[in-house]
Amino acid sequence: MPITSSAKKALRSSKRKRLVNLVSKEKMNKTVKAVKKLFVSKTKEGAKEALVLAYKALDKAAKKGVIKKNTASRKKSRLAKAIKKLS
Repeated sequence: MPITSSAKKALRSSKRKRLVNLVSKEKMNKTVKAVKKLFVSKTKEGAKEALVLAYKALDKAAKKGVIKKNTASRKKSRLAKAIKKLS
């Protein structure tokens, strides 16, 4: 447990930030899983629509600092590459 008052404030702050980051990360993971699921079921149109939502979630997560910019870029690239194989 923190002893100093600044450490107590930092702990409260980090708990709030953790919750915000978890929400962002869960949303990102759900959208990516949706794209992968549609890719496996070979639904081209649905996968393209889900890909747009996944891009949005990945970009927001990168902007907030939940994941790094290059990680988001890599994930987007791999998803796009997979969807392109359906064509």
